[in-house]
Amino acid sequence: MAMSPRQFGSVFELQFPQSVGIYGSYADAQKAVDFLADQKFEVQNLAIVGTDLKSVERVLGRRNWGTVITQGLQSGISTGLLVGLVTLIFTRPSSILLLLLVSLAIGVALGIGFNAAVYAMSRGRRDFTSVTQTIATKYEVLCEHKVAAQAREMLQGMPGARAAQFE
Repeated sequence: MAMSPRQFGSVFELQFPQSVGIYGSYADAQKAVDFLADQKFEVQNLAIVGTDLKSVERVLGRRNWGTVITQGLQSGISTGLLVGLVTLIFTRPSSILLLLLVSLAIGVALGIGFNAAVYAMSRGRRDFTSVTQTIATKYEVLCEHKVAAQAREMLQGMPGARAAQFE
């Protein structure tokens, strides 16, 4: 039986959710849910939601023509090999080595060419490489309203729960 898009989306929705705890890390929120599971609480009534999102960009290094060409070479090699292998699957070439070498050469040329063109068009506006990640600063455990009070009460019995209240 296939799920419709509406049914799949409802997996992430709770009816009238209420907060039963806010935690400083995902691991702590996961421990709370695991504790409730160990206490035989119906955990399908819970959701862990990351809140207070922030975007973190980690600068990895300076970008120059050397790094641009190296990145183009790397992407070109993988693209060329992939195209060569796909071509090999669907055709019967007279020389497999020649097919792979030509595909590799075309991939490298295109990879370096596209990377160089993009870098030249940027005109020095972004001369660094980086990776970006969105992270949550808090994790909230939500619960269906009809069993939220029970979950809160059970979490009070979790080891370290009293100490966490005073932090």
